[in-house]
Amino acid sequence: MKPVQYTVRLPVSLDKALRALAERQEVSTYAVLQRCVKAGVATLANPPIRDTSPREIVAELASVSTRMVDVERMLDRTLFTACAAYCYARTAAMGTRTTDEAITADINAAYDRQRRLSQEKRP
Repeated sequence: MKPVQYTVRLPVSLDKALRALAERQEVSTYAVLQRCVKAGVATLANPPIRDTSPREIVAELASVSTRMVDVERMLDRTLFTACAAYCYARTAAMGTRTTDEAITADINAAYDRQRRLSQEKRP
């Protein structure tokens, strides 16, 4: 195969990048230029097939966002239920007669306290 010669003009910034790449790879500038041309032609001749369109990505992100909201609600409800179980168990263990209103106030206070603690920054 007979090689064909081309004259290529490069912008200064691209020339600097080409020379830096050649220096890093410890080859000549011409060898790097040849590799770049081969890689570029191969990429342009066989462009990558798009697996997903931007619309599909946006739809998936919206779906994930919706599911995250559902998970947050479930976790919030779980926290409230755990606080309620704790307050009722504590009241039962202490053996004191306490009204439901007082226990509800304790539940809400414990819930608010845990929410506040979860939002504090950790070191």
